[in-house]
Amino acid sequence: MTATTPAPETTLPTAREQLLNRIQKNIPIVQRPYQVIAGEVGMSEAEALEILREVKAEGVLRQVSAIFDTRTLGYQSSLVAAVHDVDQLDAGAEIVNGHPGVSHNYRRNHDFNLWYTIAVPPESDLEAHVQKLHEMSGARLTRLMPTLHLFKIGVEFDMTGKEDWNAKAAPQYTSEQRNIGYQVTDLDRAFVTEFQKDLPVTEEPYADACAALGLGIAEVAAHAEKMKAAGALRRVSAVFRHQKAGFTFNAMGVWAVPQADVSEVGRQMAEFKAVSHCYLRPTYPEWPYTIFTMVHGRSKEEAFGKIAAIEDEVANGVDYDILYSTKEYKKIRLEFYKPEFYEWEKANLS
Repeated sequence: MTATTPAPETTLPTAREQLLNRIQKNIPIVQRPYQVIAGEVGMSEAEALEILREVKAEGVLRQVSAIFDTRTLGYQSSLVAAVHDVDQLDAGAEIVNGHPGVSHNYRRNHDFNLWYTIAVPPESDLEAHVQKLHEMSGARLTRLMPTLHLFKIGVEFDMTGKEDWNAKAAPQYTSEQRNIGYQVTDLDRAFVTEFQKDLPVTEEPYADACAALGLGIAEVAAHAEKMKAAGALRRVSAVFRHQKAGFTFNAMGVWAVPQADVSEVGRQMAEFKAVSHCYLRPTYPEWPYTIFTMVHGRSKEEAFGKIAAIEDEVANGVDYDILYSTKEYKKIRLEFYKPEFYEWEKANLS
């Protein structure tokens, strides 16, 4: 497959496009963050807030909140791939959806036709939860595919439509930013509880969180920096709904990169701006693929073209496959410390 990269546009991004790209990177923890961001893209705070409220009302902007690292907070998480009889797939997916730790669940074009992500708190047994879902959902085969190495995570959509499919940038978040031995404090838990909420699109979006924590904005910002340094907090940013933002197609490129080459090839794949997630995962007799790369596109052609760009530059001759979603069963932000999780665990694993 040969990548066809879109011809570069000569027009510059509009201030609106720059704003929508900018808020996906990070939103500073200051009293009036949108005033700061608006100044960076050449508009007033009022103009920026008007645009953001519009895109939220349209459903494009899903929420503004903090993004945390599950493993640094002590949570165990994994991608899970399962094989279901086609006529039982929807019913099985519904059972999987009922688990409070499942945040994403999709049907994909493969014999492994159900793919979901699950996270459980430190005191829970991840494998026991997955085994129970395997039994309850009627799966014929279930494989845990945890992250062995995180080369990149960070969804940022190019809202200008002008970026080349093979454009590069250093990843914002990788395994090197994690601190697996981090000791979570009571203040950390309170911070997570407040900042995982959808923050309002207002002049002072952090006011309620500060009040709940009993801290001033400078104290909250200082604690956020400590959590960032430990890898527990990645950033505060905007999250868009893929479909509403025009990115109607996702493609998961899975690559059978030899173990001796995974470190270098994974690093290079992660540098593609089009790649939102890049992981090293385990192999199985029926699953030879070591590296996973996720891309999103406004069409199947665009998404496949981005995968082809990766093949052309860094994976020529590597056996690979492209899996894409044919049905979305569940997609939510993972919420930490939810009482519903412990209720499910008690009811099903006591």
